[in-house]
Amino acid sequence: MPTVIFQSPDGTERKVTAESGTVLMQAAVANGVAGIVAECGGNASCATCHVYVDPRHTDLVGPPNDVEDEMLDFTAAERRPTSRLSCQIQLSDALDGLVVHVPEGQV
Repeated sequence: MPTVIFQSPDGTERKVTAESGTVLMQAAVANGVAGIVAECGGNASCATCHVYVDPRHTDLVGPPNDVEDEMLDFTAAERRPTSRLSCQIQLSDALDGLVVHVPEGQV
């Protein structure tokens, strides 16, 4: 079971463990991670689950698909090169230790 570290803008870290195959957004919501609102329920149509993937992990997570890439233009917080929608990241054992940063504008 992979463990993900959600880092808030103030530096507070929240470790969440979830089953492989779980979507990152679902793991965040199920564990009450502040700033991950997920208004659309994971349909990549609201950008309220926006996160910054730690640069050490961007290769493991991979790039956004075309739909996600377009939706990232509508995030409440600044879009960065490591921006992703957490509803589009499926957890696996390879992502154990993944660090994502919750944008300040969402908390």
